[in-house]
Amino acid sequence: MSQLLALVILLLILFIGDLVAVRTKAWVPSIFVCAVLFLAGYWTFFPQDIVALAGVPPVVATMMMYLLITNMGTLLSIQELKNQWKTIVIALSGILGIIAILLGIGTFIFGFKTVVVAIPPLVGGVVSALIMSEGAKETGLASLSVFAIVIYVMQGFAGYPLTSIVLKKEGKRLLKQYRSGQLAYKAQGQAAEETAAAAAPKPELKLFRNMPEKYNTDFFKFLRLAAVSYLAYLTSTLLAPVASVSPFVLCLLFGVIATSLGFLEKQVLQKANGFGFAIMALMLFIFDGLKQATPGMMLEIIYPLAGSIILGVMGMYIFSFVAGKILKVSKEMAFAVSLTALYGFPADYIITNEVIKSLTEDEKEREMLTSNMLPPMLVGGFITVTIVSVVLAGTFVGLL
Repeated sequence: MSQLLALVILLLILFIGDLVAVRTKAWVPSIFVCAVLFLAGYWTFFPQDIVALAGVPPVVATMMMYLLITNMGTLLSIQELKNQWKTIVIALSGILGIIAILLGIGTFIFGFKTVVVAIPPLVGGVVSALIMSEGAKETGLASLSVFAIVIYVMQGFAGYPLTSIVLKKEGKRLLKQYRSGQLAYKAQGQAAEETAAAAAPKPELKLFRNMPEKYNTDFFKFLRLAAVSYLAYLTSTLLAPVASVSPFVLCLLFGVIATSLGFLEKQVLQKANGFGFAIMALMLFIFDGLKQATPGMMLEIIYPLAGSIILGVMGMYIFSFVAGKILKVSKEMAFAVSLTALYGFPADYIITNEVIKSLTEDEKEREMLTSNMLPPMLVGGFITVTIVSVVLAGTFVGLL
């Protein structure tokens, strides 16, 4: 198979996944469609090295992981997180629930290593799944390497319908309060003024404020991003004799520091026009892990897969319910926020908007629901999938 034919086939699969997700309003996750098509390909006519053949060998995927995780760090705004502190506590409680139930009960049912591999992909996205998959592969655990990817692929099927159900209950509760006059809603104009004031432009690159904008080229953005990633990697190697710290966790931390110092701008990878390509490379590399999956192996991991997701969701519900009670947040909203760990952005945005549209035709009521439901959902997804899952994966991979 030629390189370009391999690339065309793989990109067609990614596109079909997106197409199905859009048509089904994200009820059928794109990653599930892609995974099924990849498995069908590997079990029929795909060369085993089709991803590397297309131009994405492991070394390229590793480079993209460093850049993407450092880029994640640039998204953090301390002020935004302060405003949503209750959401953060609830999201962390949900994750604590997953860890507690799976380590406490799941270990006895499925074994310690299976649970260790399951937790980070269950509370995170593509990066944590890849870290655990590669970690399992390096320690010779081929079936668990595939398991890490499959649990990432399948978790949305639990997350999407459950989130939709609890958000509808929360929306109906808010509408009832709003219509009876119990819930006040800030006028759109006033809210817009406050938003505009909060969003007043501030110089992002404080360290380069005197540099003409024309010199801030795409290559300069890539250079700064790579330099911060390298600094994180270097720190990880220097700390190795004292403490084992994943370079990916440090990339996240260094991305936050570099942004607050004004060395990196927010979403620097997007501004350098490299985000889409980086995600494409990483997605292809994730699905490359499925080449080890035989039909027998897939049957072997169905039981721990279903069990891990069920136990994880149970733990999530119990812990988020308790946190919600303490913080005086409704059990529906608390559970919905913790469920964002199963899918993250953009699914949290899509599901919340779909629910709001289905509950009312009145624009003012939709605005009220959006202002109450969307911010916690977005912050919840960001905290769980972006930050905590990478830290967990970096920690848990050492337990293998």
